[in-house]
Amino acid sequence: MLEETEPEWLSEEVKTGTTIIGIEFNGGVVLGSDSRVSAGATVVNRVMNKLSPLHDKIYCALSGSAADAQTIAEIVNYQLDVHSMEIGEDPQVRSAATLVRNISYKYKEELSAHLIVAGWDRRDGGQVFATLNGLLTRQPFAVGGSGSSYIYGFVDAEYRKSMRKEECQQFVVNALSLAMNRDGSSGGVAYIVTIDEHGTEEKVILGNDLPTFFDQ
Repeated sequence: MLEETEPEWLSEEVKTGTTIIGIEFNGGVVLGSDSRVSAGATVVNRVMNKLSPLHDKIYCALSGSAADAQTIAEIVNYQLDVHSMEIGEDPQVRSAATLVRNISYKYKEELSAHLIVAGWDRRDGGQVFATLNGLLTRQPFAVGGSGSSYIYGFVDAEYRKSMRKEECQQFVVNALSLAMNRDGSSGGVAYIVTIDEHGTEEKVILGNDLPTFFDQ
């Protein structure tokens, strides 16, 4: 009798594959991601929202191991709720990014995740932070995930200082579309969240509605 063998993808770690991007504009930030989740060569979820709220006006974009990234986001979300009650006001974006950095560094041998933290606060306005292991750095824009290597040239060429909100939103959509076309681990739909002093605006762009380029 032939031995029954389980599919290879059952033993693979579930990863978000991923393209994530965040950019600052005057008065806020735009954060975006694709939606594909893979285990090895198998797509296990086509429409996972990788933009996770950490507080009212602070979000993070997830990449790496899906379980690890979601766990970090949930822990930081809880800690920020407690912190905001203690200080009696909304937390700063840098505080959220520091919490993510601390957890990522403390458990760097056990966790495999990279989060981009972005949001708005009264002190510094819109901010984007890259966090990786012990790294914490504020950037005018940041990209991450497996698809990011395909679009570094695009974002470097197209980014300009003092871009308007609408320009930043289109910048994020174009970058995601290009990465999703080239990277086999990125795909599905594009999730976009825009954050400013007035609140958050979430948007989903279906694959058929994403912009196309000359080679598509």
